[in-house]
Amino acid sequence: MNIHPDSLRTLTTSIFRAAGCDAAEAERIAVHLVEANLVGHDSHGVLRVPSYVQWLKAGKVLAGQSILIAFENDNIAVVDGQFGFGQTIGEQATQLGIDKCKKHGVSVIALRNTGHLGRIGDWPLMAANAGLLSLHFVNTTGAGILVAPFGGTQRRLSANPIAAGIPIAGRLPMVLDMSACTIAEGKIRVALNKGANVPENCIIDSEGRPTTDPKVFYADPPGAILSIAGHKGYGLAVVCEILAGALTGGGCSNPKNAGRVINGMFSIYLNPQVFQSDPGYSAEVDRFIAWVKSSAKTTPDGEILMPGEIEERTKTKRLKDGIDIDATTWGQIVDAAKSVGVDAETFAITSGAKR
Repeated sequence: MNIHPDSLRTLTTSIFRAAGCDAAEAERIAVHLVEANLVGHDSHGVLRVPSYVQWLKAGKVLAGQSILIAFENDNIAVVDGQFGFGQTIGEQATQLGIDKCKKHGVSVIALRNTGHLGRIGDWPLMAANAGLLSLHFVNTTGAGILVAPFGGTQRRLSANPIAAGIPIAGRLPMVLDMSACTIAEGKIRVALNKGANVPENCIIDSEGRPTTDPKVFYADPPGAILSIAGHKGYGLAVVCEILAGALTGGGCSNPKNAGRVINGMFSIYLNPQVFQSDPGYSAEVDRFIAWVKSSAKTTPDGEILMPGEIEERTKTKRLKDGIDIDATTWGQIVDAAKSVGVDAETFAITSGAKR
């Protein structure tokens, strides 16, 4: 199924509106999910619609929530997401960090108890568009324990996304969006839905044996995801859990909370103009990018990209060509839509979607 992004946003908005979200929140969720597809992060795109609808029906994520400030001073805020949609709560928490940083040069926001925050790169991009650098560390307190510790075979850690955004004068922001593990769980689900394998050295079975079969990851007993770079990624994940879990007050990965996805995010915002006035800062960033890209290439037609450039290229292509959704994922979206009274099949026909 190939759908134009505007049509996919409209459909997704309709689903969440029918599921019980108000118009603004339904549109916000749709914008963020479709944006993830546009930039090539299908693992955090409309693939998530069925889960989100199911969680909303079960009361595991709540519509219409706002952040609750547990502690606040000029530079710091500890906020509770009250189990609201991550697309809503994440935006509110990020805006609070931006506002404080704009006034005081530096801010730190500790967010706890929020629903799935989606593509974490959305939040440093939002800050970079406001002219700020930012760093974001995320964990999953409840459901979402996916990653084996270095030397272990059982799941003990969440995926632990880490993202950073850097504003660059006259250019699109630089956005790093990664995790401390080798592959996002959503990408394993994409492979499962497509009937494809995952790359090598990403997952293990329940006995610690390497595998590329996504079915093994969801087996009973389940497999696990590996950390990036062995012990180094594992160490990074542990730090991420402490920052996003223990320091926010939401808690580190804990099987007692496995009934719902609960994200925590520890975010640091920096105003570059407080540290280095222009044109010095911007000139140095430009010089450094040019210097890195001037390296000899590994292949004659190769190139060196900055973080975020591949996402922008993918977005340009998908805005033009549409977003491809595999048959299994589309069927799951159709079923989720039907469960709230939306006819996605008819919508796809009237919107000109192609099979």
